Formats: sequence, structure tokens, C-alpha cells
Amino acid sequence: MYTEKVMEEFSNPKNVGEIENADAVGEVGNAVCGDIMKIYMKIDNDIITDIKFKTFGCGAAIATSSMATQLVIGKSIYDAMKLTNKEVMDKLGGLPPQKIHCSVLAEEAIAAALTNYFEKNGRELPEELKGKCAGNCEACHKH
Repeated sequence: MYTEKVMEEFSNPKNVGEIENADAVGEVGNAVCGDIMKIYMKIDNDIITDIKFKTFGCGAAIATSSMATQLVIGKSIYDAMKLTNKEVMDKLGGLPPQKIHCSVLAEEAIAAALTNYFEKNGRELPEELKGKCAGNCEACHKH
């Protein structure tokens, strides 16, 4: 059902935890389906220098959170905002159809944290983030 890479990321997730005084925080999820992701970022000169996550959910949710954080750490905020759920899934070797929403949540958690960063710093939201998830999950994830 799950690829070896998904199982590896679930069993040994990278970047778990939280960052005190984070420069950006994004939380997405839906308590109804049980997956909630919270992403914390440290950003220096628009580069993500540290990133941590806390995820409440299934193995796929944990694996996609872990992979998403690995894909954006060290990148500029502008490169990070281009992250897609397809990229996360591809790096994991795929997900079962009923678990694709986990990769979408990972993409949305990154976008929510970046949106928080721009808003916190009084900066105009880039077009790439407009219309993306800002953490108001009940509006998007009606199951």
C-alpha cells in the first residue's frame, strides 16, 4: 500500500518539533478527517534556515510533512512557495489515492506559514500565495 520511502519518512521523520519565536507559523487541517499540520520556520534574508513540524494524523500525513520540510529548507521563500503536492508525492514514490489529501495538506501548510511570514512583516503577498491556503481549513476541506 505505501512505498518504502513513505514508510521510511513515517518511521523516521525529519524536522519534527517546533521553533520558539518562529518567523513564520502555518497550521492547516481538518479535525473531522483527523489530519492537522503545523509548520514553523526560521527565515533569514528570505531563506528558510530552519523548519520544524508537528502533525497529528496518519502515517501518510507524517511522511508528507517530513518530506515537505526537507524540500524547502535552505530555499528562498520564493522557491518554497512553488512547492506542489505532486512534488511531495513524487519524492515519496507516490501515495494511495485515498491519501493524496495528505500531500495537499503539506503543500498548504508551507503556503500558510509563508503567508503568515509576509503578513507578519507587513509585506505584500506575492501572487503565488494569493488564493492558496492560509489556514482556514473548514472553508476548503469539507469531507
